[in-house]
Amino acid sequence: MTEQETELKQVWVFNGVNNHFPSAVFTERSPAEEWIEKYKLSGTLTAYPLNISVYDWVIEKDWFKPKQEHQLSPGFIASFSSAYQEHFHYGDEERE
Repeated sequence: MTEQETELKQVWVFNGVNNHFPSAVFTERSPAEEWIEKYKLSGTLTAYPLNISVYDWVIEKDWFKPKQEHQLSPGFIASFSSAYQEHFHYGDEERE
């Protein structure tokens, strides 16, 4: 593994408004924001940890503890996201 691969702990994922799937993934926020500005995109840019799910990541950090049975279900885990993830909203060319 290269030094950069070892240091990489997160990626930035862009989801356009009303999209079910991401349209871009970046290793740094700056080029992501340049791309968003270039195309005047609206959506959300979110940091995701690598090699661990967001669900497991927040549990590992003690930011979330499942307290109800449905919070252990595949549907809940598959759609889980967290406000602890760094994220930015864009619309009308500028960060909201």
